[in-house]
Amino acid sequence: MAEQQTYSFEEAPFSAIHRKIRAGAFMGQICDGYTLGIVGIALSYATKPLGLTSFWLGLIGAGALLGILFGSLIIGSVADRIGRKFLFPAVICASVLLSAAQFLVSDPLALAILRFFLGMTIGADYTVGIALLSEWSPRGLRPRILSWLLVFWTIGYVISYAAGVFLNSLGEVSWRMILCTSAVPGVITLLLRIGIPESPGWLAGKGRNAEALGLVQRYLGTQYVLPAISESTRSVSWFALFSKELRFNTLVSGVFFAAQVLPFFAISIFLPLVLSDLKIENPNASGILYNALTMAGVLIGTWLIDRISRRAYLLWTFYLAAAILTVMTVWQGMPGQIALFLLAAFSLVLAISIVLEFSYPPELFPTELRASGVGLTVAISRIGAAGGTFLLPIVSEKFGVFASLGGCIATLIIGGVVCQIWAPETSDKFRKPDALGDGSPALAAVPSASVKN
Repeated sequence: MAEQQTYSFEEAPFSAIHRKIRAGAFMGQICDGYTLGIVGIALSYATKPLGLTSFWLGLIGAGALLGILFGSLIIGSVADRIGRKFLFPAVICASVLLSAAQFLVSDPLALAILRFFLGMTIGADYTVGIALLSEWSPRGLRPRILSWLLVFWTIGYVISYAAGVFLNSLGEVSWRMILCTSAVPGVITLLLRIGIPESPGWLAGKGRNAEALGLVQRYLGTQYVLPAISESTRSVSWFALFSKELRFNTLVSGVFFAAQVLPFFAISIFLPLVLSDLKIENPNASGILYNALTMAGVLIGTWLIDRISRRAYLLWTFYLAAAILTVMTVWQGMPGQIALFLLAAFSLVLAISIVLEFSYPPELFPTELRASGVGLTVAISRIGAAGGTFLLPIVSEKFGVFASLGGCIATLIIGGVVCQIWAPETSDKFRKPDALGDGSPALAAVPSASVKN
């Protein structure tokens, strides 16, 4: 009898298990985006009831972003040690409880603390969800699937703004209700994640090949097996992220992410403040337009991601966004309609740029360091995002909104320059043949032997 031909499970066609993991990861992004976005509109209604100064507005707005820093950094390392299966639903369960607890807060400090811990669950979810989805997804579909994470994150972010405007009619408790509505997408996410299996790649990397093969053949079929794994890459130190072979990947991953999210969160979380300072009429309608264009930009970016190289994608979005903000900063007396047009163009370009945030970092790190690498990347990015969000209302109050926009311009230019010098090309379509290594997207720029202890 002829021996059955076998294939790597990464070459398997898209199937039921892929759909289940994708649904859990995508709904998690809706929950994460909603939880982050809802605070901006809620704070605009809570300012008087809580007596919020610009300091408290900045601190509460940045609270979740600071939490993401610690959550992603800590849980990234934990996920590479204990696996993804337990953490995938656990972090969402914690998010639901913390979201509901926001209804009970009565002072700014308590709200800032809750937002910080909520941020920790979001950072953990970014890290675990991206790693698990990346490691289960078929290799040929992986970049496109990961790029859709940002689409669903943006859906949650945009829905939060509309929900906040709608729920403002509830009276004195409206800001409390607005904040705790993030528990609703959390519960849906938790239900979708029940029963999702461990990552075969992680199990194999820990030497648990029999368990990994059992999962692969249970969910994909007996014709699928594990890809060859070098013995030297099964156990690596977190500090390998800073090795000679990986350090520039780590630098690029953190800097490009930080340089994108700083202006994104700084402007979008305090959009009502920015619109008011730019003398744009009807801030609610303008805010909805801004968020709608953000959604459109992410969809355009998802269409573009496989059509241009990663490096080109990074560079033109950084420099074009910086150019638009420069015009807005230099021409300070522009009519409100032109200011709204330029702000809309900026939101479109920046939204296109963020599509790479969940697809590019996993391509820069090997499997055994992927959760740690993505976790460190997200942590670095939140230093910038939290700093920008904290400082924007304070700087705008003291020096005007144009000073804040100038800081965003500098950040975008730094991101573009760093990527122009060091960003590796990880797209199979645009990468040079001699850089293919073992064919794995995660190892495109780094040979597997480079991560020895």
